[in-house]
Amino acid sequence: MGELSRTIKQRLDDAYASLRSAHAEGDTYLADIRQEEINELRRIAANNDIGVEPPRCD
Repeated sequence: MGELSRTIKQRLDDAYASLRSAHAEGDTYLADIRQEEINELRRIAANNDIGVEPPRCD
């Protein structure tokens, strides 16, 4: 796995965790920002043929 792939996957993990926290705290502004970050990271991954798994719902 290349550096770009590792970085994107780590940033996605962090963004999903932050999104969950924002939702739990009722912070819709932060949730919107995190969702946009996730969308952008997934777009970058797709443009670079990096497969990313959907987040786990545990």
